[in-house]
Amino acid sequence: MSNPIPRSLRGAGREFMRGTEYGTQPPSDQMLGRPSPPLEVPYTKAKTVIPLPAPGDIVIPAVDLRDAIEQRESIRNYAAEPLTLAEIGFLLWCTQGVRQAVDGTFTLRTVPSAGARHAFETYLLINRVEDVPPGLYRYLALEHRLAEESRDPGIKQRVAAGCLNQQHILRSAVIFLWTAVPDRMTWRYGERGYRYMHLDAGHVCQNLYLAASGVRCGVCAIAAFDDAAMNRLLGIDGERQFLIYVATVGKMP
Repeated sequence: MSNPIPRSLRGAGREFMRGTEYGTQPPSDQMLGRPSPPLEVPYTKAKTVIPLPAPGDIVIPAVDLRDAIEQRESIRNYAAEPLTLAEIGFLLWCTQGVRQAVDGTFTLRTVPSAGARHAFETYLLINRVEDVPPGLYRYLALEHRLAEESRDPGIKQRVAAGCLNQQHILRSAVIFLWTAVPDRMTWRYGERGYRYMHLDAGHVCQNLYLAASGVRCGVCAIAAFDDAAMNRLLGIDGERQFLIYVATVGKMP
């Protein structure tokens, strides 16, 4: 007599895994000869854009890799001390920095991604960064700059509410909000690309944990959020672009 499948394994998650197995996919857009999607979501150049220090000019104290890995933990309490623009530039470079753009079709970055597709956009909710007004910004990875998205004074409270009222969002200096643009990944891998985007999110956030140790910061990853509310807050449609992961960052108390 075979063991019945537990009810908890009969839902959408199991269907997702079955539906994205190899051998179940039609030809991808790449196989059909269609052009690859843009490497970055376009932005309005009329908005305020803040240059970031060049990665090679940022001086960060050396951190032993083994120590960083063995001492890694999620931190939810932060000091009131702000981050510097150089520290923000360093964390952005370590999590989505573009080392090379190749033929306008793919990028080589500081984090791994399936097929070098790099399907993410990075938004920053800035609470305390020297010389940067509080608000929501987007990292323009191809240019290593920050583009202003919103200066709404209530946006911090809206993000906290969208993340199920997790209070360390209000205490943090910066919140990283990574969104996925599935076309970039599915262009090559079809529906299976959705698996790869979630794996890639882990690579990015782990780099943030490790890099933050070099600037005396703690990190707490967040996966509990109201998808629809957060997508509306970011001004994205939840289909062609959706929030995939969040992390708070602040100076160690």
